[in-house]
Amino acid sequence: MQLGQIIDLIKNGEINGKIAKELFEIVYSEGGEPAELVDKRGMKQVTDTVAIEKAVAEIISANPDQVEKAKLNPKLIGWFVGQVMKATGGKANPKTVNELVAAKLNS
Repeated sequence: MQLGQIIDLIKNGEINGKIAKELFEIVYSEGGEPAELVDKRGMKQVTDTVAIEKAVAEIISANPDQVEKAKLNPKLIGWFVGQVMKATGGKANPKTVNELVAAKLNS
C-alpha cells in the first residue's frame, strides 16, 4: 500500500525518482504514510520555475568555460543539469531543469 502511495506521489509530480528512493528507505525503516513524511520532512519536488531559473542562471554565470563547451557540444547540457540538481538538493523537477538549461544555453 505504501509503495503505491509513493508511486502516486511520483505520478502527481510531488516527488522525483531521487526523492522516492529516500522516501522508500524511510518508509521501510521507520514506517509512516508517504505523503505525510514528504510534507513533514520538506521532501517535495521544486516545481517553481522562478526558483529553478535562478539556480540555472547562477550556475551558467559561474561557469563561462563550460557554457562555451556546451554550445559546441550540446551533450554537455547534462553537466549543467547535474549542477542545478546538486544546488537544489536534488529537489528540482529534472524535466524543468533540462528545458530551462537548454533554453538558456541556446539563447
